[in-house]
Amino acid sequence: MADDELLDTHYEIALDDEPDPGRSPVYVDVVTKDNTRQPVIPAQWRGKDNVKATVKRKAAVTGHVVAYHAVRSPWYATLALLWSAWGLLRLLGRQIRWAWHPELSALMQEAATKGELKEGRTLESQLATRRTARGVMLLIELVALAITGGVMFAVAPRYILVIVGVAFVPLLAHYGRPATMPIVTPAVVRGRYRVINSDVVLRAYYAAGLGNPGKSDQSIGFLSRMERDGEGGRVKVVLPYGKGFGDVIKAREALASGLDVSVSQVFLTRDPESNRSHYLWVADRDPLAVPAGRTPLLRCRQTDIWKPAPLGLDERGQLVSLSMLWTSILVGAQPRQGKSFTARALGLFAALDPYVKLTVFDGKGSPDWRKFRLIADRCGFGLAMSRDGDPLEIFVEALRELKADVQWRYQRLSELPVDVCPEGKLTREIARNPKFNMPVRVVIIDECQEYFDTGDPKLDEEIATLLVFLVKVAPAAGVIVLDATQKPTGVGTQKIAQKFTSFRDNHQVRFALRTGSWNVSDLVLGSGAYSEGYDSSLLLPTYKGVGILRGASDETPTVRTFLADAEDAEKILIAARRIREQAGTLTGMAAGEDMTREARDVLADVIRVWSYVGRQGVQWPRLAELLAEHMPEQYAGETPESISALVRAEGVPSVDVKVDGVALKGCRRREIDEAIERRAITR
Repeated sequence: MADDELLDTHYEIALDDEPDPGRSPVYVDVVTKDNTRQPVIPAQWRGKDNVKATVKRKAAVTGHVVAYHAVRSPWYATLALLWSAWGLLRLLGRQIRWAWHPELSALMQEAATKGELKEGRTLESQLATRRTARGVMLLIELVALAITGGVMFAVAPRYILVIVGVAFVPLLAHYGRPATMPIVTPAVVRGRYRVINSDVVLRAYYAAGLGNPGKSDQSIGFLSRMERDGEGGRVKVVLPYGKGFGDVIKAREALASGLDVSVSQVFLTRDPESNRSHYLWVADRDPLAVPAGRTPLLRCRQTDIWKPAPLGLDERGQLVSLSMLWTSILVGAQPRQGKSFTARALGLFAALDPYVKLTVFDGKGSPDWRKFRLIADRCGFGLAMSRDGDPLEIFVEALRELKADVQWRYQRLSELPVDVCPEGKLTREIARNPKFNMPVRVVIIDECQEYFDTGDPKLDEEIATLLVFLVKVAPAAGVIVLDATQKPTGVGTQKIAQKFTSFRDNHQVRFALRTGSWNVSDLVLGSGAYSEGYDSSLLLPTYKGVGILRGASDETPTVRTFLADAEDAEKILIAARRIREQAGTLTGMAAGEDMTREARDVLADVIRVWSYVGRQGVQWPRLAELLAEHMPEQYAGETPESISALVRAEGVPSVDVKVDGVALKGCRRREIDEAIERRAITR
């Protein structure tokens, strides 16, 4: 289809008045689209590090080639001599054949067969004359070669003979060897791939039923040239009117057949400007079958949660990083597809930042997460009783503390001066300053569906309510929620199942490894992912640690995640603990604190229950009631007087607090915060 037909915007009825020719035009809402400029100097030759890496890579390849051929050089020389001797014999045989002139012999035989005696005698005379002449020429040639060779061998220096031999032996060997038997074999075998051109693309689209070449209004067109993009070919395709991106998605397997490649090599991307057009990228070879390699975290260097975490490589071999801050992340997949490894890789990145406070729980109790005891503030594995106590009790207590902390953070951030907190939002400086007591927190819950169905309906409802709150509200307060599940469908009773659905659907970033069907893929990636061309059920079972990342950016790449096995994870976590010890940021269970909480932290506990107060001050009776209700193991039986004594012992004054017109002694939130800040400074 011609370009002018594709871009035709003709209308028979003008919707706007013609411009006044006497006035200069005024442009309103001008939209421009800059062209992408190719770099003058390629990326591999820009910057000291890039140049060093490029030179190192080129030197490594060159060294390998030299070593490969050096080892085989004696064999190459032997083959060259053998084939050169055979080439000399072939050349001599060709000269003899030329001197014998078999062409005239064939003509003379043909004349004899037809009975043309006169013609035969003429040919016989010509044959005798030519054979004699060519025989003499061949004899002169051989004598000249023999004399020249003998003189050179007797008179010429040896290096001249070597030069002549080096020059003629390869030529004779090339002439003598069969074409299928090369002497020198390549040291580096380059991958072969099918070249995709416009004719192949058109054939594929027509074979898939997306157009009809016999009808002008059903032809397929291109809005860009076929160009190389990474290790593949890319082109922008426009469909006939009436066809859309959904039709292409349904025909993906037929397209792969038409292109004569595997389905995993075909990638389709929606064009935001038109539903008729889209981008087709065809990989030279299956890009997902090549592992991304070990995680760069094995350097064991300190990380920064305010920077993106390295996740893996996309289908084009480009680095994919994930910014974890301000998000809740869901990882979903079938068993043994790399779900826990992916979540753990992100957890390891957070672990190497000593200013991040980690809470880690694993519903299945596998060994995947147990080494996080080295750095986790709180952790629990499985649902069975352990030496640390009841994992469910620790889990619920952790969720309650997290909710109270999130609510306190919002209140505290809103009260900070503008010069400290310009936008009422957590900053890197606030998070790393112990005076504010608001470090970035990462909450990791593997097999999160297990906590929605514990067998205790009342506990299930509380856990579900707390988890929904955290996934909705916590990220904006600097509390990152990372969940992994192999069962993204509803669990438990109908009410709990509804909360689980709300919990699942409120994750901003989704990562789906291989799933059982497109429906499950849509549950993990979010509604509408399948209609946009993203279906994790199409990932092959042989792909481990490969998934689709949605919601992290405008792109939705298919990612080959970096590998960090159990041994790698232990090495990284040991380094993370050492970094935290040096920074003095080990807390909770990693620091040896008893999570049964025999020793109470009354100020922290008051902050945890303050969200139920709803005002700046609380009276001692109400505070004693809240503490006993939400932390009965520590405060059951405490009186308002004993609570007052505990709080005042921390330097908080007892003041008059008026509630509903009744004034009683109590405390104010401001004095509680100041006491916590004083304690943080003196520690």
